[in-house]
Amino acid sequence: MSRRSLITACLMAGCAALLISSVSTADAKTERLALNVPNMAFPFFAFMRNQANDEARKLKVDLFLQDGQGSSPKQSSDLRNTITQGVDGIVLVPNDVHALVPAVNEALQANIPLVTVDRRVVGTSKPVPHVGADNVAGGRAQGEWVIKKFPNGAKILFLRGEPGSSPAIDRAEGFYAVIKPAADKYKVLADQTANFHRDQGMTVTQNLLTSLGTLPDVIVSSNDDMALGAVSALQQSGVPKGKVAVIGYDALPEALQAIRNGDMAATVEQSPGKQVRTAMDELVGLIRDKTPMQSVSIPPFVVDSSNLEKAERIDEAK
Repeated sequence: MSRRSLITACLMAGCAALLISSVSTADAKTERLALNVPNMAFPFFAFMRNQANDEARKLKVDLFLQDGQGSSPKQSSDLRNTITQGVDGIVLVPNDVHALVPAVNEALQANIPLVTVDRRVVGTSKPVPHVGADNVAGGRAQGEWVIKKFPNGAKILFLRGEPGSSPAIDRAEGFYAVIKPAADKYKVLADQTANFHRDQGMTVTQNLLTSLGTLPDVIVSSNDDMALGAVSALQQSGVPKGKVAVIGYDALPEALQAIRNGDMAATVEQSPGKQVRTAMDELVGLIRDKTPMQSVSIPPFVVDSSNLEKAERIDEAK
């Protein structure tokens, strides 16, 4: 049937609304979003990818992943490729607070909507909306947990995250904001980076246990991978389970299982699934309805044996 005949038939049948709906559907465009993450080798980002893919199906958008493989230059190059390819929006988890700024500025100049998740950027030409846990608050929660668990004081090892990344900077800031005023009772015996990696967490802890010649009361780790590495180091050194309390950050399923087993004492939940889903909702709202994106802060909280069921990924902790 010709378009003219279709219009005539619809008008005669009183179905003009159906015609308009059919034309709108035919002209509808599926938005194309990029999810750019620092390193898919981290379980945290693998989970975030899965959550993002599920949200993309719900939002009916196309989503493709870019893996920075731990390299800020590669992540910047990938980001520039999205500009060339002409995506409708970008969800970015920057490897470094400063290194990604030039590429982000290029995206902003190209008028491509961009939102950061989990990690932020500093010094961009325009403000960039950010969705993430308040990592300073999460670091404070770790410090407060230490004081509550060891009211009479404690010797502490602090495993710091990847230098230059906003989570590492913010979590350390929050932790020390609590511990420094009580430094007469809470002694940080060593503060070293293990770059958020489990194997480095184990090696650094092993070396510290040997060099210090004394056991700490608690190991505070800026993520769960380093915390689990520290647990392995304690086990290999023959330290009895529970002798040294280990608190991590991220609430990974393996960390939740370690808490259930008594190998770890606690972790901090920062809801990565909620983070990336919220960011995508904000981005799609801007693209489709011109609703301005808002920065969203998600409160982190300590998870221990008393509230394991509140962890976002507890169903994966076998």
